[in-house]
Amino acid sequence: MKRMHNVFTVKNQTDFSADLYIYGDIINNTAWKWDDSDVMPDDVKNMLGQLDDKSNLNIYVNSGGGSVFAGLAIYNMLKRNKAQKTVYVDGVAASIASVIALAGDRVVVPSNAFLMIHKPWTVSRGNANVLRKMAEDLDNLESGIMNVYKENLKEGIEIEVIQQLVDAETWLSGEEAEKYFNIEVVEAKEVAACSSDYFDKYQKTPNKIVAKAPSIPKKDNNEQLKIQNALDLLEL
Repeated sequence: MKRMHNVFTVKNQTDFSADLYIYGDIINNTAWKWDDSDVMPDDVKNMLGQLDDKSNLNIYVNSGGGSVFAGLAIYNMLKRNKAQKTVYVDGVAASIASVIALAGDRVVVPSNAFLMIHKPWTVSRGNANVLRKMAEDLDNLESGIMNVYKENLKEGIEIEVIQQLVDAETWLSGEEAEKYFNIEVVEAKEVAACSSDYFDKYQKTPNKIVAKAPSIPKKDNNEQLKIQNALDLLEL
C-alpha cells in the first residue's frame, strides 16, 4: 500500500515571510487522501498556525480543484490570515482552486497559466426528493462561490457576465482572466505541470493541459462509494 504523508509544504522561511505550496487536489480529510499531493483544510490550518508571526506569505497554487467545502474552508482561513498574501498561479487554478487563488491581496497569473470556473457538480443517488434537495444545495453552493468572484471583479464587470462563463465551464488564460478579475498578469513562463484526477471529468479541459499533466493512478471509485455521502461528494 502506498505510504501517504503530508506534503503541503512551507519553503524559504525568513523572519518575516514564507512560501506555501498548494499543489494537488483539494480534499476534505484523510479518508480522501489518495495521493501525497492532496491538500485538506487541516493541512492549511496547521501550517498557518506555525506561521502566525509572518507578515508576508507567498502562496503558490497549481491545482485541478476538488471539494467545495474543503476549498471554501481553505479560502476563508487564508483570507482571515493577517499576513500580506501574494498568490501565484503556477500552472492551473481550476474549479474550487480558482476560489482559493482569489484569497490573495495580490494575485499573479502568467499569461499562459489558467483559471477555470464552472458550475458545482456532484454524484448522488436517491429518490426525487433527495435529488431535488441536492440540486438546491448545489445552487446554494454556487451562490457562495459567485460571491467570492463578485468581490474580486474588475471595475465595470457585472457578475452576470461571470455567471455566463461559469455556466459554460470557461478556461481563462492569464490574459483573459485579467479582463474580468483583479489579478496581475505577467509574461508567459514555463508553467508547472499539474496532475489532477479531475481533468478527465471536466468537459472542456484544454488539450495542452491534458498533454502536460503527468500520468497518475486512477482512484478506486468503488472504495470512494463506500465512504461517500451526499455532502462529501459535492465538488467544484
